[in-house]
Amino acid sequence: MDDSKVRNALEKKALGYETDEIVEEYGFTDGEAVLLKRKVTKKSVPPDIQAAKILMGEQPSLREMSDEQLAQEKERLLRMLKEVQN
Repeated sequence: MDDSKVRNALEKKALGYETDEIVEEYGFTDGEAVLLKRKVTKKSVPPDIQAAKILMGEQPSLREMSDEQLAQEKERLLRMLKEVQN
């Protein structure tokens, strides 16, 4: 398994996301399934705190970071928040 795919999935879960929920209703006509109704709903999946904790566990402790590293981390987190809000 590709580590980057797992990390991307974990980040998505930690930040929350939107997805389409599709519900389809079928009936039978002459022995064949026929689509009768299809409903597509936007579903908002909230951020998951456990996923965020896992991601934060990968980061060095704030006490161990230099001022430059702290500034970079602040910018990274602000970018992530902006992406979630859009």
